[in-house]
Amino acid sequence: MRTIFYIVRKEFKQVFRNKSMLPMIFVMPIIQLLILANATTFEIKNINFGVLDLDKSPLSIRLASKFEASPYFIRTDDPHSQKDAEEGILKGLSKMTLIIPKNFEKDLIKENTAEVQFLINAIDGSAAGLIAAYSQNIVRDFNIDEGMNLINVITPVQTSAISVSYLHWYNPELDYITFMVPGILVLLVTFIGMFLSSMSIVKEKEIGTIEQINVTPIKKYEFIIGKLTPFFIIALFELSFGLFIGKLVFDIPFNGSLTLIFLFAAVYLVAVLSIGLVISTFADTQQQAMFISWFVLVIFLLMSGLFTPIQSMPMWAQRITWFNPIAYFIDAMRMVLLKGSGFADISKHFLIMTVYSTVVTAFAVFRYKKVN
Repeated sequence: MRTIFYIVRKEFKQVFRNKSMLPMIFVMPIIQLLILANATTFEIKNINFGVLDLDKSPLSIRLASKFEASPYFIRTDDPHSQKDAEEGILKGLSKMTLIIPKNFEKDLIKENTAEVQFLINAIDGSAAGLIAAYSQNIVRDFNIDEGMNLINVITPVQTSAISVSYLHWYNPELDYITFMVPGILVLLVTFIGMFLSSMSIVKEKEIGTIEQINVTPIKKYEFIIGKLTPFFIIALFELSFGLFIGKLVFDIPFNGSLTLIFLFAAVYLVAVLSIGLVISTFADTQQQAMFISWFVLVIFLLMSGLFTPIQSMPMWAQRITWFNPIAYFIDAMRMVLLKGSGFADISKHFLIMTVYSTVVTAFAVFRYKKVN
């Protein structure tokens, strides 16, 4: 026990004496949290659009005004022809063009139906889908305001006598920051834990002290525990500080138990630190360790469900996420913070993470070679 305490104290001293390490540990994660929480949103605002109004009627002008009044759209220079509209989208001057044909008002009044056309830049399919949804909602609102049947836009939509009301649970305002911040916190804790642990033992290799340590009476488990404990404590501190910033700046809800969050985080960090230890056994330099860690983290991140739902992935990709620890912690974090879930609700996640941590830790200890 005294040996472990000595190694932990020595590791802490090395961390705090390294002036280049301190900003990476304590400053960068907070800056990343503040930036990523505002940048990682699926909402689209300030959409440049133009209107090609071939009808020039009061109704067509009111329809165009509905788009101008929307907080999502910004009206730019209007095209004079469909060719101009297509060139504007091609050059990136606008994301969408609303085309109102001739006899729009006449058809709407006499025939009780009319058509409008949206030209949308669909290079980004997700963005194009949202723009189309925003546009059709505006047309529906226009139709209601005018007291007429639903306007057929591209694809006819049948009206219904059923009235639907919505009740959004757990995130009533549909705020993406509320949804994203818990996941970003998991990401930052993972970065700190895996990067630091992967470079720790490699650093001993680079400066040539690993051979000296290997011939000392220090037990293998004592060395590993002493090396990883400081990063375990630092990662938990990062999580605490991140939760504080998330509440103070973004007002994310704390509907569940923070004790449960930290309990899950403790088991999760054992897995992450062990992965870092495994990486350190394969790498010979800190640069190699950093590149391997980044390679692993990118795969884990993109397949974690942070940015895209796991259910939307191909089945083979969904099976790969079974071995992704980030996916379990993000899901558990959101369930506890946003839904107020208890231990029974995340017990499956906790059990899987416990098994995962045990297996990875055992493999890390096996990979680390020591003479005695």
